[in-house]
Amino acid sequence: MNKILLIIQREYLTRVRKKTFIISTILFPLLYLGLIFGSTYIASSTSSVLRVAVIDSSGYFDKGKIERENLKDSSNILSLVNYSADSVKANYKALGYDGFIVVSPESNWEAGLKLSLQTGRTLGIESSSGVQRKLNNIWDGIKNEKLGITDSIKTKLEESTVTLRQQNFNDTTANSGVATGIGYAAGFLIYIILLLYGSQVMMGVMEEKTNRIAEVIVSSVKPFQLMLGKIIGIGLVALTQFFIWVLCMFLIYNFTSSLGNGVTANNVIGGVQAIFTSIDVPLILGCFAFYLLGGFFFYSSLYAAIGSAVNEDMREAQSLSFPITMIVILSIVLLPGVIKDPSSPLAVWGSIIPFSSPIFMMARIPFGVPGTVPWWQLGLSMVSLIIGFIFTTWFAGKIYRTGILMYGKKPTWKEMIKWAIKR
Repeated sequence: MNKILLIIQREYLTRVRKKTFIISTILFPLLYLGLIFGSTYIASSTSSVLRVAVIDSSGYFDKGKIERENLKDSSNILSLVNYSADSVKANYKALGYDGFIVVSPESNWEAGLKLSLQTGRTLGIESSSGVQRKLNNIWDGIKNEKLGITDSIKTKLEESTVTLRQQNFNDTTANSGVATGIGYAAGFLIYIILLLYGSQVMMGVMEEKTNRIAEVIVSSVKPFQLMLGKIIGIGLVALTQFFIWVLCMFLIYNFTSSLGNGVTANNVIGGVQAIFTSIDVPLILGCFAFYLLGGFFFYSSLYAAIGSAVNEDMREAQSLSFPITMIVILSIVLLPGVIKDPSSPLAVWGSIIPFSSPIFMMARIPFGVPGTVPWWQLGLSMVSLIIGFIFTTWFAGKIYRTGILMYGKKPTWKEMIKWAIKR
């Protein structure tokens, strides 16, 4: 046990003290902040206004309605023109337009309009959808006039709508919107950690094997103890860096939200408190730490086994690790289905199987325990993950014992399994 603790201490302190760890820990929040402001600046500076000429031969459209809609949304500018369709088509660029729409005189307001946005280039779907939304708003006003619906009646009709709010009577503080956001965030963060730090374990083992350091260490420490200490040490590094990032992103998010919305600090704090009251924060944080470390230990043991079996060829390592990586990717691909229905058979069984439980269960827990996730499912998921970690560590340890001292041979999964099952 003391040897394992020494290896954990060595792995943790060696990596935490590296300049790369310090730089990446500081750099990531700065990049996150730059991404928020940079993407907003680029989107606003590169967005262009789409100008469309409207040739109305039906007499339904008038300049006043179009101008009012332009004031509401200036991303697409509609202009009522008196030119003929042929004249506009031949000279629309010279007239300062990106395209034109022709409303035929045979158009019937009761049957609706089927119009065509004619341009000399293919526009993005968002651009054409924006023009369509603006035309629909104008057309709604035209229909209201034809039907004799005044502004006061229209206001009453708009106010008379169905508002549906979901309420869980087993947990009246639950908020499905907050749970969905936290579920996606937790699932994606665990996904990134598993791939990022799992590959670091594989690279670390490969480096020690290539430099023949492992031969010296194995002479005084069992391969299983060496692998276990390495996995736990790197896992604690990942946990340390992750919580620093989460704290920084949380502060940045609230700071930028207060600036962007022009709200006071009290409103920001009140909004954060409202979110926290709709979730069980201690339970979510505790479960997140458990599933982050449990999933990391589970997959890292397999990555460590691959690192011990290969030599310096990264392509060989990537080839052997591909099946493991695909399992993690499959979990994140199925994540939207789990969040859509956190009580479905896919969500339940996927959150119990160790291969997908770190991502699936953390996507379900924000929806409520024991309302959506019964205690027995949470307990069974944790126990199965612990058993899975113990098994994969034992399995990988036997591969590690043989592979760490083997050079000059390209192993296959079939050979690695033989190493594991032999006594």
